[in-house]
Amino acid sequence: MSLNRLLAFSSSRVGSGIFLETAAPIIKSFLGNGVADIAFIPFASVTKDYNEYASRVSAALNSLPYKIRVVLPENASEVISQAGAIMTGGGNTFKLLHDIYEYKLLDLIRNRVNAGIPYIGWSAGANIAGPTIGTTNDMPVIQPKSFNSLGLLPFQINPHYFSQPVEGHNGETRDQRLTEYLALNPGVPVVGLPEGTALHLEKDTLIFTGCCPAVIFTGNTVSGAVDRREIKPGENISFLL
Repeated sequence: MSLNRLLAFSSSRVGSGIFLETAAPIIKSFLGNGVADIAFIPFASVTKDYNEYASRVSAALNSLPYKIRVVLPENASEVISQAGAIMTGGGNTFKLLHDIYEYKLLDLIRNRVNAGIPYIGWSAGANIAGPTIGTTNDMPVIQPKSFNSLGLLPFQINPHYFSQPVEGHNGETRDQRLTEYLALNPGVPVVGLPEGTALHLEKDTLIFTGCCPAVIFTGNTVSGAVDRREIKPGENISFLL
């Protein structure tokens, strides 16, 4: 049985809402009273103002009984090794994964989560919970050592999922982009997470939560066809594990 406990948010805010406003009570319910401090990984920030990013997170979660300890290049292994939970913020997914490889943190994070420490991520921090970052929406502003990420979940996540065509715009919709991914990776499902939604993993049970439906894209390894299935908040999607 898996020991993983994971909370993957599509985004840090819903609509024009306040930063982490809707996430805070979910985080409190998820972590409970058994965690004293959280290692916050800010490396998705391209500006590299990591302490400022951590201060924003601390302010947004100041009603919760946890201390946010910022992970910096000089203390990364120590903070992650000692923390009661790991939290990874959003920003640019390529920058985030580049730095995780640069500071040799990939195996450390994965091993700690696989041993039972809770993992929380939003946007880029949620995207790296899958096998690769191949379904990120971000521009590749820097080249990581590999696209392979934490692999805490056996399927891909597409945060900020939105696929409405825009009149006069001739670029691909999100559905078309994800269909392209599945054409080349038919054996790996993709969950499109709209803003205001999340995935909650407790051991071997995976629940989709939030304010609106999400979509699971599955490729057929024989025919090449792509199935698009809508899922509703509260739905058990443990079949993806």
